Parts: sequence; structure tokens; C-alpha cells
Amino acid sequence: MKNITLDVTKATQFLAEGTVKAYEPKVKEAQEALENGTCPGNDFLGWLHLPSSITPDFIKDIQDCADTLRANCEAIVVAGIGGSYLGARAVIEALGNSFAWLVNDKKNPTILFAGNNIGEDYLAELTEYLKDKKFGVINISKSGTTTETALTFRLLKKQCEQQRGKEEAKKVIVAVTDAKKGAARAAADKEGYKTFVIPDNVGGRFSVLTPVGLLPIACAGFDIKQLVAGAADMEKACGIDVPYEENPAAVYAAVRNGLYAQAGKKIEIMVNYQPKLHYMSEWWKQLYGESEGKENKGIFPSSCDFTTDLHSMGQWIQEGERSIYETVISVEKPNREMLFPNDEENLDGLNFLAGKRVDEVNKMAELGTRLAHVDGGVPNILISVPELNEYYIGQLIYFFEKACGISGNVLGVNPFNQPGVEAYKKNMFALLDKPGYEAESKAIKERLAKEK
Repeated sequence: MKNITLDVTKATQFLAEGTVKAYEPKVKEAQEALENGTCPGNDFLGWLHLPSSITPDFIKDIQDCADTLRANCEAIVVAGIGGSYLGARAVIEALGNSFAWLVNDKKNPTILFAGNNIGEDYLAELTEYLKDKKFGVINISKSGTTTETALTFRLLKKQCEQQRGKEEAKKVIVAVTDAKKGAARAAADKEGYKTFVIPDNVGGRFSVLTPVGLLPIACAGFDIKQLVAGAADMEKACGIDVPYEENPAAVYAAVRNGLYAQAGKKIEIMVNYQPKLHYMSEWWKQLYGESEGKENKGIFPSSCDFTTDLHSMGQWIQEGERSIYETVISVEKPNREMLFPNDEENLDGLNFLAGKRVDEVNKMAELGTRLAHVDGGVPNILISVPELNEYYIGQLIYFFEKACGISGNVLGVNPFNQPGVEAYKKNMFALLDKPGYEAESKAIKERLAKEK
């Protein structure tokens, strides 16, 4: 099978000649630091060789659990936030029917996502939807105390037990959590839930290929064996022994650092021309934003769905501040075929497209937009994906993960921590008068009183 490919020619033309080559020593040093475990955050490198280490028995255990949930549930709610849900949702939406929630699919349960917000209306509407459904829950939380997910799981657990009985509920509630500690582990052991472990050395945003992502993806009916196979092949393609110019992760890391440091490009827009990839961009935004946004450094990760967003953001991209570049994910071959029809009256003037595949029109829109944006001063990186299936999505996931590890190290930050995320939590707990936050509660209330 082919691999996804990387074309940086429309980006490197904005850099001084030899820039990418000049990054080779830094990129190699970053790769060696990852391989040798000498980089900052080296206790979170479990993702690095994860695809090649996954065994058939491990896949079978996940698939068996998924089959049990699929056989006993009309709907399955994945409760998690950030890396605990974005990867799974990205894969499921990329591979699934765009109108899955409307399709009466007798083979596959409806996969729902919750625990990623504190919207009262959202949770009320979710519980209302589930009232007449045989549903199960996959609770994904290492600690079990993340506010959004813990709140949601408490609601869903009670509802599931009320509707299905406590014994039946035990069979359809699964915990993906820490091996030994935390509230979610304690609850799972007490209740007797089936559990899977989130490895200690894999951070949330790198966890798609652990049970965090694999279990929900298998529940949706997709082939996790092929997903892992694609990732394992990309692991080889991005290996430390692969020549620099042939290593897509190394080149991507070098080009984006060059655009940032030398061309003043502070914003990367992840662009797709296939709406199924919307959540792939959302996953990518967390991966890069949380990994690189530290010490007043880092490219800001943004995203657009084209051609949709050309009608809202196209003007700014074409003629706004030249602080941006685009990384375009192009799907070479759609999974379905639809021809543009002829119309006798031709009131819209589109008969010149009659007989063409809709995707041909989309591809010309893609090419025309890339040319226009490059002419407008926007560097373009192109990632070509042969088709949307489990194998190539697996490749894409690992490519971005490996490039992120390299890129963060080249930037000079720890790509595997997220100290800034704790600031809002501290303020929220103080405002809610959480036990143990008495001093913080007093301080923040005094501050707010002064600001009135």
C-alpha cells in the first residue's frame, strides 16, 4: 500500500534557499533525544513506538469488549475531554456516515460524546435523548476527578442504573483509567466494571492508539487492526534511520519551524476539503497547541473547512496580515461517486460541469485556492492521503504525533507537559469553594470585589 505523502515546495519558496537543509542537525538531535529518552518530558514517550508494540491479544481484548457493548447498546456515550475524546471522535467522524445520527443503522450503535463541556442544556438534552435507549458508557479519565467528565459520568451512571438495573449497567459501563490510582479506578474496582489502562507514559493528546481511542473506534464498527497497521507503517517511515529528506515527520517539523522563526509565520491553518476531517483538525489543534504553546513561544494552531470557510475566512486569508501559512490535507480518492447532472434550462449556468464527478470540481477548487493563497503570500504545505480508511488515518495520526515531538524539541520547549492548563482549574475550584482551596477562594473573591 502507498503512504501518505508530504509536499513542501509551495512553502519552502518563502524561505531562504537551504533553510530546510540547515535544520537537519537540529531535527536529528531532536529525533535522537526522543529515541534516547533524553529530551524534556522523557517520562511521556510511550507513544513513540506504541503502534509496533501493540499485540494481537491486546487488539482482541479491546474488540471483545467492543463487541459486548455493540451487542447490548443502541447508543454508547464516550465520556472524556481533550485527548480523552478528540482522537476517537476524529477517527469515527472521518470514517463514518456524515448523517450517522439520522440513519437507522441496525448494525452499529450511535456513538455520542459528552464530558467535554459543562453545558447544562447539552447534558439535559443528552439525558432526555437517552431516556428510551439501551445505552452504555465508556468513561475515559486517568484521575476520575476532571470536572467536566466526572460530572457527566455521575449523571450517566445513575441514569444507566435506573434504566437497566445495577447488574445490567455493570456490563455496559467501561472505565479507561489509571492502572492503580484515582477516583475512576476506585469506582471501577468497587462496581466491577471492565477496565482498560491508560499507560502512565502516554499523555492524553498522544493516546489515540491506546484504549482511549481504540475502544470507542471499535465500538463504532471500524477496523482497529488496520488503524494500528497504518500507524506502525508510518512509525517505520518516520524512523530515526530514514534519510532526513525522505522522513515526512522530520521535514514537516523543519519547514514549520523555519516558517515560524525565519518568515514570521505565527499561525498555522489546518485546511481540509473533505468535511469528514473537521474533527481531525480539532485533534491536531490540541496536539500542537498543548505541546508547543509554552514560554511565550509556539505557532498558533487554527483550522478551516474548505470550501465552506472560504466564504467566511477566505478574504482574510487572501489579503489579511501575512502571519499565516496553511497545511492542506488532500484526500485523493473519495469513497463514493456522484456525477454532476445536466439541466435543460441551465438557469444556474453550470451545464459546463455536467457529467463531471463532484470530486473533480472540489479538486479544482482546492488547486485554485492553493495557487491563489500562495500568490497572496501564504505558504502552503500539502499532505496527500490516498483515501479515507482506517489504514491511512492511522498513518496520519502517527505522522502528526512524531512530527509534533520533533518540532517541540526543535522549538526548545517540553512538548509533553501542559502546565498552563492548570491555571483555569485553580480559579474555577476557588470560585466553586472546593474543599482544600479555601485560601485561593478568599483571594479570588477579594480580587473580584476590588474589580467591581
